[in-house]
Amino acid sequence: MSTLRDLAEEHTRLRPADIDHLHRIAGDWQLLSDLSFADLLLWVPVDGDGTFLCVAQVRPTTAPTAYLDDQVGRIVGGPEVAHLEVAHRQGRIWREGDPVWYGDVPARHEAIPVRLRTTDGEAGEVIAVVGRDTNLSTARTPSQLELNYLTTADDLAQMIADGTFPPPRHPGETTSAPRVGDGLVRLDAGGKVTYASPNAQSAYRRLGYASHLVGEDLAALHRRLASDPLEGTDAANGILAALRGEAPPRREIDARGATMLTRALPLMPAGVPIGALVLVRDITEVRRRDRALITKDATIREIHHRVKNNLQTVAALLRLQARRVSMPEARVALEESVRRVASIALVHETLSMSSDEAVEFDGIVDRVASAATEVAATEATVGMRREGSFGVLPAEVATSLVMVLNELLLNAVEHGFPPDAEAPTGPGPAVAEAAAQAAPEVVLSAHRFRRMLHVSVTDNGRGLPPDFDAERGGNLGLQIVRALVTGELRGTIELRDGAKGGTEATLVVPLARSAAEGRSAG
Repeated sequence: MSTLRDLAEEHTRLRPADIDHLHRIAGDWQLLSDLSFADLLLWVPVDGDGTFLCVAQVRPTTAPTAYLDDQVGRIVGGPEVAHLEVAHRQGRIWREGDPVWYGDVPARHEAIPVRLRTTDGEAGEVIAVVGRDTNLSTARTPSQLELNYLTTADDLAQMIADGTFPPPRHPGETTSAPRVGDGLVRLDAGGKVTYASPNAQSAYRRLGYASHLVGEDLAALHRRLASDPLEGTDAANGILAALRGEAPPRREIDARGATMLTRALPLMPAGVPIGALVLVRDITEVRRRDRALITKDATIREIHHRVKNNLQTVAALLRLQARRVSMPEARVALEESVRRVASIALVHETLSMSSDEAVEFDGIVDRVASAATEVAATEATVGMRREGSFGVLPAEVATSLVMVLNELLLNAVEHGFPPDAEAPTGPGPAVAEAAAQAAPEVVLSAHRFRRMLHVSVTDNGRGLPPDFDAERGGNLGLQIVRALVTGELRGTIELRDGAKGGTEATLVVPLARSAAEGRSAG
């Protein structure tokens, strides 16, 4: 399915600013759809042929839809778009006409012109039309709630036609909450409540206000209710800003252990401030879960910090023991263990500073690569280079992968360029000669493709021994590598001579396991 931008760019001559405005409308128009009890369809005129293209659609959560089928991408013309043509050409809301039928569903048509205001604040030209189509198959009793919803919807529709709705979105805000069904309060120009939905009344009752809201000065009420005076002042100032025609950021109010999120929107059809719309939502349980998660995250980070400290202590003890050992083979084995423990400690150090169980792996592998060139037992100066990015990896992948790469990088440096190395032996004399003339180098590359991580460690050293068995050969380090790759990482590894001499190790590691695998592993 093509996106709004794709459809507009393919079929119209709308400017990028026009398309951005249509995106803002589609991001905030669930509010209007729910207040209208109607489907909203965003129509744009197709270049010069009298037809209109539907680029977005939203269904109401407060009423049955008028359309069972998706209308996005549909191009219509002729009598079917006469109301859209009037709204687009005359720049006014069209409400005339008899009901129409979509299959067995009777519907009422309305058309709202969409304007984008100019940089100097003037109403610009009509760039699109919002079709407001109401399913008439279900008879409705004109209750107080419905009348207030529809009145507010008409005010917002006029603001779309004026180019003043939706308001600019503040950084970090989403359009997910609060919504009409969460709680709605309508204010007059003086800030007094003229209507409060039952859900809004319940939300304020959680904050400790048991009386009816109608007639209350909402800004003053927020000051009285909030446990934190500064928080109450901010919430009150948001209400006052909306009454002045501004669009303030969302505010939260805490009182009596409850938390309520508020969003204040100005109501100013035809440019005249007539009051404000305040949407409220009880988010007490959400904030309690957030606090619990923050506590849990802090605990997990402290655990990683302590694990890192313990691993560093183990590494220090092994290092001390290595200095006291007289047998060279035992000393080498202990020093290798120190490096393995230190590489795991790097992951836990990073996790102790992270807010989740994932790490930016590039920094970790760069430190491991640097250490490999410094501690490897070789007389050659070996260059180390990384190509591509590992990105963010889950902790369970990072911990095993850092050990694998530590072993492969050390092997590449120590065995590719040993102190007593002779000239490299590659697939042929010319390749071997070119490799011998090249500066010693190890290249670590990584890229992602279809949720798989592809990694290679390549050197231009002397290559694999002639009798090397890729399945069983190698030292303890390579045995650890094969066990971790095929076991913990559920991946594959291949060791072979490089195309230009030297040795190449390639790994393919899946980055996401299925739900079934996760359950069986647990």
